[in-house]
Amino acid sequence: MFLTAQFGFAQASKNKPGTKKIIIENADFSDVNQEIAPDAVLLTGNVKINHDGVVLTCNKAYFFQKENYLKAFGNVQLVQGDTLYLNSKYAEYNGNFKKAFATGDAVMTSPDATLQTDTINFDRNVQQVFYNTKGTIVNKDNTLVSKSGRYFVAEKKFQFLTEVTITNPKYVIKSNHLDYYSNSGHTYLLGPSTITSKANYIYTEKGFYDTKKNLAHFLRKSYIKYDDRRIEGDSLYYNRNTEFASATRNVKITDSINRGIVKGHYAEIFKLKDSMFVTKRAVAVNFVENDSVYIHGQKLMVTGKEGERILRAFKNVRFYKTDMSGKCDSIHSNSKTALTKLIGNPILWSGESQITGDVMHLIGDNNTKKIDSLKVLNNTFLISKDTLGTGYNQVKGLNLFGKFKDGKLHDVDIVKNTEVIYYSRNEQNELVGIDKSVSSKINLILEDNQIETLTLFNNVDGDLYPEADLPENARKLRGMRWRGDERIKSKDDIFTAEDNELNEKLIQEGKDQEEKDKNVPMKVRKETLNYDKKKPTVKTEAKPKKK
Repeated sequence: MFLTAQFGFAQASKNKPGTKKIIIENADFSDVNQEIAPDAVLLTGNVKINHDGVVLTCNKAYFFQKENYLKAFGNVQLVQGDTLYLNSKYAEYNGNFKKAFATGDAVMTSPDATLQTDTINFDRNVQQVFYNTKGTIVNKDNTLVSKSGRYFVAEKKFQFLTEVTITNPKYVIKSNHLDYYSNSGHTYLLGPSTITSKANYIYTEKGFYDTKKNLAHFLRKSYIKYDDRRIEGDSLYYNRNTEFASATRNVKITDSINRGIVKGHYAEIFKLKDSMFVTKRAVAVNFVENDSVYIHGQKLMVTGKEGERILRAFKNVRFYKTDMSGKCDSIHSNSKTALTKLIGNPILWSGESQITGDVMHLIGDNNTKKIDSLKVLNNTFLISKDTLGTGYNQVKGLNLFGKFKDGKLHDVDIVKNTEVIYYSRNEQNELVGIDKSVSSKINLILEDNQIETLTLFNNVDGDLYPEADLPENARKLRGMRWRGDERIKSKDDIFTAEDNELNEKLIQEGKDQEEKDKNVPMKVRKETLNYDKKKPTVKTEAKPKKK
């Protein structure tokens, strides 16, 4: 008691007004040795000091009363309440500035994490711990390694502005700017960062990751890369537990194996179910025969494993390829069978030819990866403009079977109850007459998307009429309807005016949001933390009910 009172009196006379004194609560032995420690009291054995809520213990200490300053040696421990423990071989503590310095196997322990490094600084005024030597932070779920860092005691937040690595049993996060909340496991990635796991590879320049719930929200140049797919978007949500991801605005999903891309402004992907759907100006781009096929619908859905994938497009579907385009209500394309079905009011333009029918199938060859043939069933109608005149070549029948050559429709058979109106020209392109006939079968050979030869088979009945002898009203087969104004002539034509208006609106919203958030710290969004409660809208192919 006498020792403590004596030191307290000496300090009070020298410290600045308002500065609390360091109180020596215990020491087995005390001495003054000007040679060893000028102007200091030497304390040895079970040393314990108290200063404004901090308790420091050690084996030996030099106490500088005038400066309100302490140097501690051996088994040093500084304790602040029940929130922070700082252990080291050596430490210094300044009572006037309320700052501590610890070195030599320094360890800081909080209720949620432990930091190990060589040197630790603790500023009690702002309640911050910082270090500039390689440090390792361990908590229940993760291990963090960094070259430097800062710990905010009140927020229980670690901040790293140099190389930092978080290692979790399921993934590894690397970043140069990362905030980590040890109690909640929330991680904010505020610079170029990567998350690597067996399941995927993630890149972001601004993102949030809940390391306990395995939920994430990524912004700014972010993408998720699986073995065969890469998912990009202005905003990405990700649930590692279910391998579910959703993307918003400027969405791009790249299939590296099948050489395909799907774009839109909203998408949901179920990796474990091999399912995804894309909407809001959705388009699928597939590379076939050194060309690209563009398919657009209000909604696109892709399901199935590699080699067994099915693409579906719904509502007002339009598609375009250099030598072919078309429209229908929906499309069903199976990569395993190489069969693409155009369902509901299909119309196909192959070169200059317009083809319609009730059912339309495009059949590919999985070996050559090329379009092989075309099948049109019921109410087949093939129309093309006469190359020089104002009339229309027309072929009508029940079914059509066509073969492709070098990506273009070449050999066509139209069978059963066939009718034809054909403008016959000689080698000088002079009109010889108009052929109007019926037969059981018609064969067309096309070269460069133009009818080269037309051959009628079985029960042929008709004639070649001079142009003057065949009136205008007899030059059209019943049901003939030319729809050239609807023809899709470029990849941009697959989109309606409403699609383009929506696209411009969403892109501008994205630019405005990016500018707004440019210098704003990322906040935890409620929908991110509760995203695992959201019911996904992706559907898999329904199984037939048992009878």
